[in-house]
Amino acid sequence: MPDLSRRNRWLQRLGDGMRRHAPVIRGVQWAVVVFYAVLLVAPALLPLPDSQARILDNLTLLAQFLFWGIWWPFVLLSMVFFGRLWCGVLCPEGSLSEWASHYGKGLGVPRWLRWGGWPTLAFCLTTLYGQLISVYDYAQAALLILGGSTVAAVIVGLLFARGKRVWCRYLCPVSGVFALLARLAPVHFQVDEQRWLENAAPRLPPPNCAPLLDIRRLQGASDCHACGRCSGQRGAVQLIARSSNQEILHATAQTLSPWDTRLLLFGVIGLAMGAFQWTVSPWFIALKQSLAQWLVEHDQLWALQDNAPWWLLTHYPQLNDSFSWLDGFSIVAYLSLSSIVLGTALMLLLRLTARLARDRTLYWPLALTLTPLGGAGLFLGLSATTVKLLRYEGLLLEWVQPARACLLLAAMGWSLLLGWKRLSREGLSQVRRGSAIACLILAEGMVGFGWWLQFWGWA
Repeated sequence: MPDLSRRNRWLQRLGDGMRRHAPVIRGVQWAVVVFYAVLLVAPALLPLPDSQARILDNLTLLAQFLFWGIWWPFVLLSMVFFGRLWCGVLCPEGSLSEWASHYGKGLGVPRWLRWGGWPTLAFCLTTLYGQLISVYDYAQAALLILGGSTVAAVIVGLLFARGKRVWCRYLCPVSGVFALLARLAPVHFQVDEQRWLENAAPRLPPPNCAPLLDIRRLQGASDCHACGRCSGQRGAVQLIARSSNQEILHATAQTLSPWDTRLLLFGVIGLAMGAFQWTVSPWFIALKQSLAQWLVEHDQLWALQDNAPWWLLTHYPQLNDSFSWLDGFSIVAYLSLSSIVLGTALMLLLRLTARLARDRTLYWPLALTLTPLGGAGLFLGLSATTVKLLRYEGLLLEWVQPARACLLLAAMGWSLLLGWKRLSREGLSQVRRGSAIACLILAEGMVGFGWWLQFWGWA
């Protein structure tokens, strides 16, 4: 207990320091914006690298490695350790959107824009489109997707809510993913609502909560951007340590949005697995060959041509890398089937688990217990680009496969532990609890088997 108290006092000082040193944080944000802009724009203006180019002597390859090999995998990892600190302190899109909103129209946020499904829809469409134009491999594609998202964030900032981050709260394609992973963070800004109401002492100036949260009623880390602006407010807000399991174990059907579950099962797990998997999947090859045979038999040869522009389908003939219309359709079909089949199977197993627990509303909290496994899958998929680029540089990285196995098994164990603890509260008989746990094991086994196929079974 004394160790925890000391840790919390240290964290509280850290949170209060973030508030006091807000100008320093803004300076860091603009430095990240400049770095991001150079890394995103400059490579798109350069010629494509040849086969002899290396990361250390070619800006395009260096930018590719930094964006997809370092930046995005470890941004996801940071959510698990620090909550949405990236969003509140470092994200260039959030910084630019908030800056633009100070000079925009300041309109009210319309109801259609506050629809809870936008982050899920944006994540799925961005993932599909990114695969069609090979966003991990080409600077122009990265500029189109990441730069387009940044421009959209600035436009939203210019239109709605003075000094806020409407884009980040309602529209950002990765906001929903970050909200899921931040639930696992061992630190968060805790708000004591009773103390907030009762504290009559001199108060700090009201903070500007850029993501438009009701600070007094804030619970958990999923929506908080961890910017530190409200730390110490009314003596009721402080950065503290907590159990990484706490927010998921205390979630209820009433505190969760159905979109959290849909994004996790159909997007983060189902769609993402298909996106990382299709390039090595024999199932994808079989699908494309079957479709090609049908097209030839029906004299539909136009679909075999690779004359689409690069911004619609990958088209770099100078590198012998161009997608035909059939390729594009096959990619969309494979990713869609991966999302629908795996997501639906997981949904049915979790609903069966809830039925065995005699509480149908338990489905949503139980689905959330798969968050560690979903996050591990995203990290494994994105870090595959890291490994590929480093191996192009001549590094063997023999430790990678054991490390992948350890991460996958640890994530499965963590998810199973969360499910076990959640079911233990229901007072079930041994038979019902055993059957419910078996359903959870089967669900996690399906996800684990999919990643095993990619890294071992099809290797």
